[in-house]
Amino acid sequence: MQMGDRVAPGASMEFTVDGRRVVVVGAGRSGLAAADLLAGRGAEVVVADVRASAAPSPTSARVSYEFGEHRPETFVSADLVVLSPGVSPEQSAVRAAREAGVPVIGELELASRWLRGRIVAVTGTKGKSTTSVLVGRFLDASGFSTLVGGNLGPALSAQVDASTPEVIHVVEASSFQLELTERFHPWIAVLLNLSPDHLDRHETVERYAAAKARILANQEATDWVVVNADDPQVLAMARAGQARRLSFALDAPISDGITLVDDVITRRTPSSSVPLVPRSAVRVPGWHLLQDVLAAVAVGVIAGVAPESMTRAVSRFEGLEHALEPVCRVGDVQFVNDSKATNLDAARYAIESFDAGVVPIVGGRFKGGDWRSLRTALAGRANAVVAIGESRPQIVEALGGTVPVHEADSMAAAVRIGFTLAAPRGTVLLAPACASFDMFHDYAERGRRFKEEVERLAGSVTEVREQ
Repeated sequence: MQMGDRVAPGASMEFTVDGRRVVVVGAGRSGLAAADLLAGRGAEVVVADVRASAAPSPTSARVSYEFGEHRPETFVSADLVVLSPGVSPEQSAVRAAREAGVPVIGELELASRWLRGRIVAVTGTKGKSTTSVLVGRFLDASGFSTLVGGNLGPALSAQVDASTPEVIHVVEASSFQLELTERFHPWIAVLLNLSPDHLDRHETVERYAAAKARILANQEATDWVVVNADDPQVLAMARAGQARRLSFALDAPISDGITLVDDVITRRTPSSSVPLVPRSAVRVPGWHLLQDVLAAVAVGVIAGVAPESMTRAVSRFEGLEHALEPVCRVGDVQFVNDSKATNLDAARYAIESFDAGVVPIVGGRFKGGDWRSLRTALAGRANAVVAIGESRPQIVEALGGTVPVHEADSMAAAVRIGFTLAAPRGTVLLAPACASFDMFHDYAERGRRFKEEVERLAGSVTEVREQ
């Protein structure tokens, strides 16, 4: 059988790449992990990347590299094309491959075909990383063999060799990863929320939602979906699926699921109410992060994790870097890094985590939506906004009538302007609502730069006071 004969989704035939020609598109973390995995299983691999940079050192004689403009002949002559998450399936060379009958899948799909353990997959517009890490810690605390990865941490392709029937793979799954799945089959799928995001890639909210819904496509009646009952869109998605549902909610009344009762996260059924985790054990800030804790608890309940194990794991979890991460105080001004707030809803939730005196730093490469959706959160709560990056003109136009908007052409300038505007006793909050690629390599570099500039500011303020 040729790779081009295309095994149908769900087919039981062994997936093999031995001796096949495979093009991996994108030389980032996921692409290189996929290339190593494929080469190790006998494929002849070409890693193609439009960035004209020096090729990484090959880890296998079976891997070669093409940098710069994609060569259509490389793609159409392949037996399989594997896309890294950041690569659009609408690139011309990728389209040419599909038109020539070459199967095109994503790195997540590729890796999942060789996994031997069960999958817990987490998706949503916001909260994926926090939920995934907490689920991993719950499972670890209960003695499960657990690997956490996907969009967070190691690429799934890097975990295949460690996969056994006893391993539970906790996979953070983005819309980019899910849109090219065919057989990806989670035992537990987690649907956190849905709001407009990545419209620069998906173009419409409907296409974005359809990509997210792929997480449910291969689930069966013996599987589970954990769903946010506070979000009507993801609740409707879950109802259309085949899996059993376990809901969680903080706001919506819920008679069967995970909710907060008298400040205790509780498993409620029509006939009982079982306390699981006291809210006092939760260390992460923000109402929206508490929702992520509820989602993780729901997974723990399905997996059979004891309440004591979940409570212990929650009490030791203080949040993730770049997710409402306290940096330090400079004088009486607090600095908080939420660089992972890469869309408008995430930025809004971050802003609403503070009562008054907040100065958000927003902007970057805009992914779509309406900046005016931040007006209500800002009104009466924000002293001002500092706008950075490509989207500064849009921010000034949309928000200037609600709060003063100050523009900054660097992170250093943004931090110093924010410090002045937040004093006294305010908070400078990095919550960009945008991708970082206009100024930084990724959100992590943006967050680190913010923290570095805050440290420099703290040093200069201390020097002035000591003189």
